[in-house]
Amino acid sequence: MENNNALEESTDFTTTSLSSGANWLRWEPHVHGPGTVLNNQFKGSDIFEKYLVALENNTPTLRAIGITDYYSTDVYEAVIQAKKEGRLNSCELIFPNIEMRLDTGTVSGAWVNIHLLVSPEDPNHLEELRRFLSRISFDAHDDSFHCTKDDIIRLGKKTDSSITEDRQAQEIGSIQFKVSKRQLVDEYSRSAWAKANILIAVAGGDDGSGGVRDAADTTLRQEIEKFADIIFASSPAQRDFWLGKKSLTPDQIEARYGALKPCMHGSDAHTHATVGIPTLNRYTWIKGSPQFDSLRQACIEPEGRAFVGEFPPLGASTSQVIQHVSINGINWCETPKIDLNAGLVAIIGARGSGKTALAEIIAAGCDAIPSESFTDMRDKSFLNRARPELIGATVSINWGSGRQNEDRSLYSQNDASDKYPMARYLSQQFVDNLCSSDGLTDKLLKEVERIIFNAHDVNEREGNIDFAGLLELKASRPRATREAEETSLQELCDSIGLELEKIKLIDETKAKIAIKEATIKQYNDDRSKLVIRGSEARILRLGELTTAADKVRGYVRFYSQREQSLLNIQGDVKNFRVNKAPEELRGLKQKHTQSGLKDNDWSPFVVDFKGDVDKLVTEHLTKAQQDAKDWKGIVPSVLPPNSIHIPDNADLSRQTLALLEAEIARITVLVSADTNTTQRFTAITGKITQEQTACNILKENLTNYEAGIERVKMLREQRDECYGRVFEAVLQEETILKDLYFPIMTKLSGASGTLQKMAFSIKRTVNLDKWAADGEQLFDLREKSNFKGKGTLKQQAEEVLLSAWEKGSAHDVLVAMQKFQNENASELLKMSKVPRADKANFRTWAMQFAKWLYSTNHIQIVYGIDYDGVDLRKLSPGTRGIVLLLLYLGLDNEDDRPLIIDQPEENLDPKSIYDELVGLFIEAKQKRQVIMVTHNANLVVNTDADQIIIASTGERLPSGMPVITYMSGGLDEAHIRKEVCGILEGGEKAFIKRAHRLRVPLR
Repeated sequence: MENNNALEESTDFTTTSLSSGANWLRWEPHVHGPGTVLNNQFKGSDIFEKYLVALENNTPTLRAIGITDYYSTDVYEAVIQAKKEGRLNSCELIFPNIEMRLDTGTVSGAWVNIHLLVSPEDPNHLEELRRFLSRISFDAHDDSFHCTKDDIIRLGKKTDSSITEDRQAQEIGSIQFKVSKRQLVDEYSRSAWAKANILIAVAGGDDGSGGVRDAADTTLRQEIEKFADIIFASSPAQRDFWLGKKSLTPDQIEARYGALKPCMHGSDAHTHATVGIPTLNRYTWIKGSPQFDSLRQACIEPEGRAFVGEFPPLGASTSQVIQHVSINGINWCETPKIDLNAGLVAIIGARGSGKTALAEIIAAGCDAIPSESFTDMRDKSFLNRARPELIGATVSINWGSGRQNEDRSLYSQNDASDKYPMARYLSQQFVDNLCSSDGLTDKLLKEVERIIFNAHDVNEREGNIDFAGLLELKASRPRATREAEETSLQELCDSIGLELEKIKLIDETKAKIAIKEATIKQYNDDRSKLVIRGSEARILRLGELTTAADKVRGYVRFYSQREQSLLNIQGDVKNFRVNKAPEELRGLKQKHTQSGLKDNDWSPFVVDFKGDVDKLVTEHLTKAQQDAKDWKGIVPSVLPPNSIHIPDNADLSRQTLALLEAEIARITVLVSADTNTTQRFTAITGKITQEQTACNILKENLTNYEAGIERVKMLREQRDECYGRVFEAVLQEETILKDLYFPIMTKLSGASGTLQKMAFSIKRTVNLDKWAADGEQLFDLREKSNFKGKGTLKQQAEEVLLSAWEKGSAHDVLVAMQKFQNENASELLKMSKVPRADKANFRTWAMQFAKWLYSTNHIQIVYGIDYDGVDLRKLSPGTRGIVLLLLYLGLDNEDDRPLIIDQPEENLDPKSIYDELVGLFIEAKQKRQVIMVTHNANLVVNTDADQIIIASTGERLPSGMPVITYMSGGLDEAHIRKEVCGILEGGEKAFIKRAHRLRVPLR
């Protein structure tokens, strides 16, 4: 439907606005008419009237017609006369197509057809054409015949002497007359008029060069096709071949055939029924105005200017095309209404002529001027500088496909900042801001991310609206895993440090136990000396009771510690429910706001303990308290003399601490001789109990410390595994980023030209300087070692760790770290700033050392753009500008809004403009409307701009504003080309360079 709309619009001649430049128009370059010399099948009454009606009623409308005949212009002259009499009003160009036959045979027994397409611009073109044809001759019957009507008739009569009628003789003579390819080339090259007014077309099928198939004739065929400007062929395969998209590249086509060639196709009609109706509706479409210069332009730009098919090539979506701009309420613009082309519009003019003014006005009408342009760069904006003259001024944008049009104020254009921009405007200020030399800005990164995001199919975006959301969705798991593993890694380092400190206490603890045991022995010896004769049995009993009491005290201590631990568990459970679980739920809800879950849906997500932990803890707590209480027992009442608390045959291991201590006290009194001795005996017994308790605790600690050797081994294994898992998470994020970049990378891999210089990179970066600097803070670099002085630590890490950190697998990283630690850890420990004798501080330092050694915060995943092998961050502002345009023009396929660019060539050298930007603009204009303000001829001429708008200023009004006037047209219009050459530096040179393949200059 968009194509049909475009066709209807292209036939509207009633507009009073400026020309919209080059549009796709239907041409019929090859149609015969009644009275054609050969194969004339136009029959019946009023044959010429029916012929004219057929041409007039063709759909799509014929805007240019090549009237074809064999060595003759008679039919062409008849059609021109009808045009003068008011017929064929929709057709603005009618030109002669002289069909000739070369003296080269085809495999079908026919002769190669060649056509001379003649420009009718010269008022004397028929006379000049006849003069040119008259210089071409055919030798036969011992005579020479020139390519004139009289001589062809004479040839026919010579061929068949029975023929007396001139018309019949002309037919026979035309069949016999063969043109020497060599003579045609020679005469053409000698005639300035012919080179300026005739384009050569050769049939590409069996009746043309395609019929010359014998291997021996390969060179002959190539020479014929090299001579031709145009190939008459309708198949897509033929078109692709002549554009260098099949077996030969464009460079190979140019080397072999002189130039790329446009393909065209006509109905070749010899009957009323087929007039303007080619096979399979393969119409010829030429982009440009209906004048012969458009045909010349098609020879220069065959891909962008010529097409064969039922519809012209698709361009920008009609609804996303600005059809015309109306500037209202101002007296300094003498061209208030401007039609715009749907392709590439170039706005040119001298400096200060109103080029940027028009671009800003269009952008304002599309709500496309960002508000920051009016705060950061206020003095550079035309609309802000001209604001006093814009009170009451508005701009109206008319869109295609009946899209609603709205007026926008030019005085308060930034009030529309809340509206969605209907175009993308790249002002000089915007580009300078994004590509400044101050460093890579967040805005440029945001643009990169936006284009990467847009490269994803809508169904692959999983409901996200931007790159950040999609990245967060995809990368949140490995990032959370890495964060959790890094936390665990630090905790493991702490745990290993603590265990190592315990292991260091083994020898010390053993020594303390030996001291305690010796002290207890001494106290026992001292106490035994206080025993009176006859109390030996009591002393033995006292020892048994003391041993039993020590054991029971251990039970009481065990259950008391269990009780305290269970009370702590109760507190942790309460804290988790009151604080941690609600906080985690709030975080979960905030993280997954797009889940669609309502508040009451989140209730099941409240994290709690599996099972009835309250009951379990309470039961164990109650039992621990009861066990402690039971083992403590109740202090017994004072007994009468000679009464005992515990019978001799009782199991001492089952007695309570209270009974044991009471019995110990009773016996202590009995084994003493007097009060003073009793007191000393009691005191020593207390000392023995105290020392025995301390000794028991030391033995428990020693068991714990000795078990630390195995725990350290296990913890180190866990630390290594955790360190590896950190890098597994890093690799997972790397893979996810590669997946996110995959669509854009796929586009780049299939790109050509400048886009091939771009690459999106995902890589691990290692801030080795930071890691080494953090480490150097821990060491005394004055110590004599391999790490003496600044920089040596970094050097060692570069040799052993850097490669694995940057490119290795999790296993590679782990192996490298183990190697580094095995080779250097002991020496690094010797360089501690804290003396080993300062155990408390050294313990803290050792933990910091382990945390630093196994830290990973210096390793990050970064993504970005490389251009020509250089990271975007290291490019000059000008080259960043190229990259920005590459993004917008070459990769931003999702955005089909009009693109308005102000002077994209700023800060670029001419070679960069030609090499980097021209191809981008050519590709971009095929997908979206591009409006470009420029001073550069290459960007106008070599991009084959579809419309040129020329801005100029006149006298100044009393307000000081100059009068601004705009004119427009296409490069196929001579007066526009003249203006381009006059305004743009190097314009004429650019035209010459662009047309170097064409043997005729543009008039």
